[in-house]
Amino acid sequence: MRTPFNMIIVMAILVMACGADRDKNGRPLDTPTTGYIKIAADESLRPLIETELTTFEGIYTKADIDCQFVSEADAVDALLKDSVRLAIVTRRFTAQEKKYFEDIKITPTEVDVAISGVAIILNSANADTLINLDEIRSLLQGKITSWDGLGAKSKAGIEIVFDNPNSGMIRYLKDSVARVAKLPANCFAADNNEAVVDFVSKNANALGFIGLEWISDKDDSVSNSFLKKVQVAGVSVAKDSAHYQPYQAYIALKKYPLSRRVTILSREARAGLGNGFIAFFASERGQRIVLKSGLVPVTMPLRIVKINTEPLEIEKN
Repeated sequence: MRTPFNMIIVMAILVMACGADRDKNGRPLDTPTTGYIKIAADESLRPLIETELTTFEGIYTKADIDCQFVSEADAVDALLKDSVRLAIVTRRFTAQEKKYFEDIKITPTEVDVAISGVAIILNSANADTLINLDEIRSLLQGKITSWDGLGAKSKAGIEIVFDNPNSGMIRYLKDSVARVAKLPANCFAADNNEAVVDFVSKNANALGFIGLEWISDKDDSVSNSFLKKVQVAGVSVAKDSAHYQPYQAYIALKKYPLSRRVTILSREARAGLGNGFIAFFASERGQRIVLKSGLVPVTMPLRIVKINTEPLEIEKN
């Protein structure tokens, strides 16, 4: 039996439609609120990113974002290799990375979505909980190696612990604070932020650096459990200046000196799920999550609220 000509045309259109708008693996292309993509994020940012992703996917139930929590170096490397659509880190593209994308005819984007900080944690038995920026720099340069160098009575050596040798934490402290190419011998990596907290809680002479995200959310059980294990140091800009702990108001007012921006790096050149997630993160709803997490939003106005007890708090204006 001959197929009517009109039916052939309809079938051809359907075949072409089925073949359109698909990725290199044959899957339908994602949209700003649907589909599947992979992204990567610095492990130190995990608490914030997981909350943003859970909320986004709860609203847009057809969206599936697979986030790999790795070191900052690995996250950016995956982005350059086109293994992920986004990399959420605490830095911007380097000139070399921008040149790479220019050579392959891609215009990358970078969007700041939060202001965070680096917290210094100490063993709960440590009586010396104040430190200034010059002392931190001297620690990371190897000029101070024992507690008496910080004005304490103890002459025991200081064990400095970080999350990961390729993390954004170490890059930030080396490049922005200490300005050194290599950290001293008494510094070592404990794999992740949870391991840093665990090590400091069990070693009286330890001094740890962790992402503020892990202790900033007052309503988070993990954050509260960490704060029961260790104490957070107060940091001053100079020797005779006031010391501040990494509360969001002090970061917003630029009184706490160890702050850093959370930035989403993207290679997505169309209106896909990656850009949809960026738009959500930067929206009022996404920024409210940042605020609730104890960090500082970057795309909505804030009002500093002075109360009778410290710390200061911030609210949406």
